[in-house]
Amino acid sequence: MYTNLKRKIVIAVFLIYTAVSGNAQCAMCKAVIEGGNETIAEGVNGGITYLMVFPYLLVGILFFLLYRHRKKVKN
Repeated sequence: MYTNLKRKIVIAVFLIYTAVSGNAQCAMCKAVIEGGNETIAEGVNGGITYLMVFPYLLVGILFFLLYRHRKKVKN
């Protein structure tokens, strides 16, 4: 019982820590974009889009592999 409680506490602390550090990064990006240089703002937006693609690709590949594995097991 105590192990489950410890696990929940560790997860809660981790989530709070990542939320706080993630919020700080957004303020930095906002300051760069508000600087007025349109080229830098476009670069930041392009970088965000580039970084956003990979998690979706990885999850899509994972689901495809799981689908293919389950289909093979049923046959």
